[in-house]
Amino acid sequence: MAEPQKKKVRIETLHSDSVDDVATASNYKYVRVTHYHLDFQISFERKEIKGNARLLMKCLKSCNHVTLDTHHTMFIHEVIYKNQSVEFEVAPYTAYGSALHIPLSCSAGDEFELAISYTAGNGPGICWLEPAQTAGKCKPYLYCLGFPVHNRALFPSTDTPSVKSTFSASVKVPTGFSAVMSADRRGKGTEPNIYTFSLELPVTSYLICLAVGDIVSVDIGPRSAVYTEPCLLEKARQEFEGSVEDYIQAGERLFGPYVWGRYDVLVMPPSFPFGGMENPCLTVITPCVLVGDGSMSDVVMHEISHSWFGNLVTHAAWTEFWMNEGFTMYAQRCICHEVHGEALTCLEAATGRALLKNRYKEAGESHPLNKLRVALDRNIDLEEIYNEVPYEKGYAFVTYLEYLAGSRTKFCDFLKAYCIKFKHKSVVAEDLLDFFLDFFPELKQQGVENKSGFEFTNWLNDSSWPPYVPDLSAGESLMKPAEKLAYKWMGVGNDENESNCVNTDISNWNTYQIVHFLDQIVIGPNLPDGTMDKLCSSYKTIVQTDNAEVRLRWSQLVIKHEYKPQYPNIEQFLQSQGKLKYTLPIYLGLWRGSEECRKLAEKIFAETKDQLHLTVRKNVSRILSS
Repeated sequence: MAEPQKKKVRIETLHSDSVDDVATASNYKYVRVTHYHLDFQISFERKEIKGNARLLMKCLKSCNHVTLDTHHTMFIHEVIYKNQSVEFEVAPYTAYGSALHIPLSCSAGDEFELAISYTAGNGPGICWLEPAQTAGKCKPYLYCLGFPVHNRALFPSTDTPSVKSTFSASVKVPTGFSAVMSADRRGKGTEPNIYTFSLELPVTSYLICLAVGDIVSVDIGPRSAVYTEPCLLEKARQEFEGSVEDYIQAGERLFGPYVWGRYDVLVMPPSFPFGGMENPCLTVITPCVLVGDGSMSDVVMHEISHSWFGNLVTHAAWTEFWMNEGFTMYAQRCICHEVHGEALTCLEAATGRALLKNRYKEAGESHPLNKLRVALDRNIDLEEIYNEVPYEKGYAFVTYLEYLAGSRTKFCDFLKAYCIKFKHKSVVAEDLLDFFLDFFPELKQQGVENKSGFEFTNWLNDSSWPPYVPDLSAGESLMKPAEKLAYKWMGVGNDENESNCVNTDISNWNTYQIVHFLDQIVIGPNLPDGTMDKLCSSYKTIVQTDNAEVRLRWSQLVIKHEYKPQYPNIEQFLQSQGKLKYTLPIYLGLWRGSEECRKLAEKIFAETKDQLHLTVRKNVSRILSS
């Protein structure tokens, strides 16, 4: 009897398979990590992490060496292969990373383990905070964030979004401290002060995070808890309880199942530089969102949306960062529409569009980083791609695809299919757009990808303003009153205008109405003499608010008019937080102002630089040396 023929398994190739990520030194096209086991011992006294990384490797193509990403601040003690210590070499690669070369041969299909012992502690993304830099002011704090390429300073890795791996970890901390990581399983070791973690779904290396400090938690939903310092716990519980689950369920209705099990939130110390970071199972988030009324909930919606766009389906190289953020902005606003309605969603989107307009004004329309697909080489600082373009121009492109699809319902059906097809994979724009045209064959027949002025290639590669932006007129019921009042204030000088301004009650306005009101004045002509005094006396809720979005605009208004009575307010705001979005525009405004403004900027930076994240510190230094 003839042997039955073996069925050939068709391996689907992706466009991303042929893309090279220049940000990684690793030879990930030949050999890559399938699982990390990380043992960390934390010493606050020495500001040091003793690490032991066991890497399960798989060889994809025959080669005679393994190259991993590391960092010049990491000291490698030993590399073990097959129970034997082997030679290795660390060589420079970029300003943000080094190459760990290990000469060993493997053939396609081989699986093996490397054990690497090392010491880390001073690398970018590894942040040691003194007690004074925390919310509680009692104990030091450590947090380690991988975005965009900082985890190579925490553990040797194939540090590229093209590679996804599972991980487990054991973290030994000093007595009186707790550890949390971005994992769905958390436990305690058999010895005291040891915490264990594991994540059985594959993620890119930049999504693994660690925090150690005086950290406690409380449940805020059936699959969620909030972690933070004890002094912020009740405030955080009140801010998030119930609402987080509502946002997750809205996301599931729109984009498909939430696959990550847990969705917990870690409220970070004030120096945290981002709004949030979407580490699977553990979003880390700025304390700026704790305003008591849920008005900053769009930050949480954004990070939840990354559960589908960025974590489940990921950009394959940092040139495609817009794919993470553009789709996440779209998803965030879909969730907001579900929960809060169309008017508020359009108002928030209008605020984002204003930020994009300001980016174009500041950088110029032809700036190369105004492209969605940015050209990178290893000498470009990856943190420069972190601007409004991948978020808001990316959002505009995604809404254009929705427009082509014909309705939000049809487009969300596509997004569900997209998340299923590319689940746990890393893709580039061609993978997305080919699938979009396959999903909507009638659009492919029409040749929409080549429609004059809206060509997909132009969307990706042109630096000009997006050729399509969504209609936000549904937000006019909220925007028009804010604009009308702003125009009155800008025309103060006659008795009627002044009376109307001072007597206008804005106590029922939401945060984004106030932001929109202030934005109009910030971008408008200078106010008449004496108007800033009247604004202060009329709207004490604006002047005295803890809401960071409002404080940013108020600070910009104060700088624009060199209104000295409010300089202490600016100083206090910069001392209270270190978020990029709020910190850089204020320093930029001060540095472009008078000599007194420049001296104020230098004074505040000298007092606060040690509490700022490296990324923020570097960007502020760049501003003050320009």
